[in-house]
Amino acid sequence: MLRGFYAAASGMIAQQRVTEYLTNNLANANTPGYKGEQASLRSFPELLMQRMGTENIPAKNISQNGAFLGGMNTGVYMQETMPKFTQGDLQQTNKTTDIAIQEQVIPYNTTAKTKGALFFELQNPDGSVRYTRNGNFTLDQQGYLTTNNGFYVLGENNQRIQLQSSDFKMLEDGTITENGRAKGKLKVAFSDNPNSLVKEGEGLFKTVNGRALPTAANNNRVAFSVNQGFIERSNVDVTQTYTELMSAYRTFEANQKVLQAYDRSMDKAANEIGRLR
Repeated sequence: MLRGFYAAASGMIAQQRVTEYLTNNLANANTPGYKGEQASLRSFPELLMQRMGTENIPAKNISQNGAFLGGMNTGVYMQETMPKFTQGDLQQTNKTTDIAIQEQVIPYNTTAKTKGALFFELQNPDGSVRYTRNGNFTLDQQGYLTTNNGFYVLGENNQRIQLQSSDFKMLEDGTITENGRAKGKLKVAFSDNPNSLVKEGEGLFKTVNGRALPTAANNNRVAFSVNQGFIERSNVDVTQTYTELMSAYRTFEANQKVLQAYDRSMDKAANEIGRLR
């Protein structure tokens, strides 16, 4: 019976964590470039139970180590959460500093069993590199193209992009022109295994080893376009997320009722069955 307590409790904890990441997805449903998280639930390793002392057990049920009683599952847990790097819808804003990546042809990584992904490459003021799909950019006081949290947008020469004003144009290949003169080219990085990236929050990712991702412009297997005056919306499906959230609530309640039933049984066993009259 105590095993039942552990199994029901582990189910409640797992569903609580599912509720937390689904709630976070809903909270960021309107965040530009946000990649909704998905989770995988796994059962704990199954245990094989055997009985020692085999004098009264048929020989066919006896192994070298004792009598085989069967398997025992010890509950469930949420193994991990990872972003879902699917393309979000593009929303027109007509702001020149809003930029969105439209994926067209992205190769599939058969080894990692995932599709590649494209990112804007950013530079932290301390020089470290980060990646994002949130193209809701702005110009700082020095004219550098930055994110709202102060990260510099990088060009293909790995230099910060500096402009005189927001009156600039960006072509579909990322080439930036201002007053009829070329000012550089936006760098779009490509990852053939985006699941290997580390999520930092605020729509930022980094590589595990700190190395920069290669540029997508040099990859003939990748096709994309850069759209000025657009932002990429979150890829969270609100309707599906609400459905999954209700399912998580119902599963949590079911485990809670099982736990309460075990508690009543233990109460009866301790206070009624064992009572001396």
